Amino acid sequence: MKRYYQPEIETASAEQIRAWQDERLVKQVQHVWDSVPYYRKKMEERGVTPADVRSVDDLHKLPFLTKDDLRECYPYGLMGKPVKDCVRIQSTSGTTGRRVVAFYTQHDLDLWEDCCARAIVAAGGTDEDVCQVSYGYGLFTGGPGLNGGSHKVGCLTLPMSSGNTERQLQFMTDLGTTILCCTPSYAAYLAESIHERGLRDKIKLKAGIFGAEAWSEEMRRDVEKQLGIKAYDIYGLTEISGPGVSFECEEQTGMHVNEDHFIAEIIDPNTGEVLPDGTKGELVFTSLTKEAFPLLRYRTRDICVLSRKKCSCGRTFVKMAKPMGRSDDMLIVKGVNVFPSQIETVLLEQGYQANYQIIVDRVDHTDTLEVQVEMTPENFSDSLARITDMEKTLVGALKAMLGIYAKVKLVAPRSITRSEGKAVRVIDKRKI
Repeated sequence: MKRYYQPEIETASAEQIRAWQDERLVKQVQHVWDSVPYYRKKMEERGVTPADVRSVDDLHKLPFLTKDDLRECYPYGLMGKPVKDCVRIQSTSGTTGRRVVAFYTQHDLDLWEDCCARAIVAAGGTDEDVCQVSYGYGLFTGGPGLNGGSHKVGCLTLPMSSGNTERQLQFMTDLGTTILCCTPSYAAYLAESIHERGLRDKIKLKAGIFGAEAWSEEMRRDVEKQLGIKAYDIYGLTEISGPGVSFECEEQTGMHVNEDHFIAEIIDPNTGEVLPDGTKGELVFTSLTKEAFPLLRYRTRDICVLSRKKCSCGRTFVKMAKPMGRSDDMLIVKGVNVFPSQIETVLLEQGYQANYQIIVDRVDHTDTLEVQVEMTPENFSDSLARITDMEKTLVGALKAMLGIYAKVKLVAPRSITRSEGKAVRVIDKRKI
């Protein structure tokens, strides 16, 4: 079986990867200096010129970019190429503030699709596979990225987009889908729907490529069991390109960063200090080959760890752990940092599925935390005493994980609104 899409790159020596990065960083810094007045001004304010950046060792001299910079520069302020050279935009959902709009030249798209093709091949994909892309299309990067990657691998590509579950299942069974690409929460929903309809023996899935939202190892194992597949993580940001910035191999111990296109750093989110590999901190990316939207030292706000431990798959790219939360939108409840992934881990360990909502409020100047959890059909009960006992057990388990009290409310199966895109896990009612 083919293990790599571009073996000469994915298994390159550390020295070769470093040589690529040094050369491309120097070129990119000069490109940004010449083409992006906003970032040039930030460099000047920091007292840095392109002459000061001769290799990756000098990366720390450059200023950071944040999502606030991107919103301030909306729409064209960070473009590195004129409009006539750009062929597409992608955009974030814009749930807060202005949308973030990323631009692409045709060359940018080709490289992005290469990165997604690497992820598909790493998941076992070949030109004999049927790849069902159930990420959203349009402005969202998920659908277009995996769609292009699937084409490059040579898979029969089903451009389903998200939603319309009945049609998803019809095509999955009729056309013999072998690789499913979607958010993990939608994969769990599809698995639930497949079992409800008795279609488990009619699907031919072997792998899933799931990203765009946080999910735990417990959720991975549950989806793998329900669908009879191997589930692979994929990571990306619209600001950097989209999915395919990093991807998981069969070892499933972290995602390989495509280091020929991106430099990954881990920093202290409070001080900006660069931290050594193996230390938990905020993930920062520098785009080495992006022409139209070349971001240098972009702060993702994702918290994770980088590792250069040798991988059994043979790839030599650095690995990033599954993000452990975010430095900006983590919940702070009664002074304690709370990540939804922690709550999800407890629920799955206690035998519940990942169908829940976290409701945070402030009553009489005191934070309150409530977790609404769906009972499974197996543990569903209309006995008030039994439900109360189950809730008490969950309260104790959550207290042990979080260190604070969380009210638990068990609700009937399928009573929490299902998501066909990104799951809405947190409702924060506080006015803070």
